[in-house]
Amino acid sequence: MANLNWSGIFPATLTPFHENGELNFEMLSVNIEAQLEAGIEGIILAGSLGEASVLTADEKFELLTYALNVIKGRIPVLLNLTENTTKDAVEFAQRAEALGADGLMVLPPMRYRADDREVVDWFRTIAQSTKLPILVYNNPVDYATYITLDMFEELLQEPNIEAVKESTRDLTNITRLRNRFGDRLKILAGVDTIFVESLIVGADGVVGGLVDAFPKETFAIFDAVKKGNLQKALEIYRWFMPVLELDIHPKLVQYIKLAASKEGLCTPYTRAPRLPLVGEESDRINKIIDDALASRPQI
Repeated sequence: MANLNWSGIFPATLTPFHENGELNFEMLSVNIEAQLEAGIEGIILAGSLGEASVLTADEKFELLTYALNVIKGRIPVLLNLTENTTKDAVEFAQRAEALGADGLMVLPPMRYRADDREVVDWFRTIAQSTKLPILVYNNPVDYATYITLDMFEELLQEPNIEAVKESTRDLTNITRLRNRFGDRLKILAGVDTIFVESLIVGADGVVGGLVDAFPKETFAIFDAVKKGNLQKALEIYRWFMPVLELDIHPKLVQYIKLAASKEGLCTPYTRAPRLPLVGEESDRINKIIDDALASRPQI
């Protein structure tokens, strides 16, 4: 089992498909090796960007098994958990542990707008069912559930709830979390367009989207921030921003897959109801990506 210390870059991995919709494991391997070469510290499989909503549970476990075989302990492999019932979530967590996952990213209940007490019970019940380290995904913008500091106070009674993917878009929340919990709760920045700011105010690492297409540039920014070379980090970051903004759109999957396919790191195919880009939108997104490729900085 790979050591999970919650620092560095963790790609929210794309799930490559063949044109017929089947899983493309060979392309997943290509992307993983590119990420490893760039210096990333772990991967998260079957998240929102990984099209969890159109994958069966069995496919998620196939991705886990395949990735573990490719990575062979070089970095931690986390699997995303988005079940609808607590019973199914517990079974999912236990199966992931049995197959060798190094950790879980857990979202709040998706189909039911749970109240604070129910959300806390959801996370704590899952945590108590497994020994795996847990990354709590806090994204009230997209998932309508805000996990407050008081809720984290309860969640951290579970020793294996170790980290948060901080996607509130509120940078001050990182400082609030740090002031309240110190190093007991590791913080991973979860929004591409504020990841440098998040690192500067104290995030331990980054769960990235565009890193799937641009691993070297993403790591170079992270490395420069950690070494205190903000000028270098900002130069790359400003070049990167038009592309990073593709991460905060409902069609982030199509957009980021398009960018990664231009880099030979994914296929562009998605599963319906997601459809290929057409017309003005296709022209506009292609231009954003092509402009970035034409002016990319030397790393």
